[in-house]
Amino acid sequence: MQETLVVSSRGQITLPAVLRKRFGIKRGDVLILEDRGNEIVLKPGVVLEVEYFSDEQIAEWDAADVLPDEERTSILDKFSGSE
Repeated sequence: MQETLVVSSRGQITLPAVLRKRFGIKRGDVLILEDRGNEIVLKPGVVLEVEYFSDEQIAEWDAADVLPDEERTSILDKFSGSE
């Protein structure tokens, strides 16, 4: 399929409805633009929410993740082959 699109004074283009429907592109969706030399490629994109954790939360996880000396030694022995 080939379409001719017009760029607005704000640099915007309108994707034909048939393509929006075909690719499931809706208002507010994200597209990825790739520059391939003499071509521009648009692909549907995905936005993932990023969680931020406080230093206190991370410190709690680190403290909860501490191994007792006996268990740490046993694990290290298994990896070193001295068991």
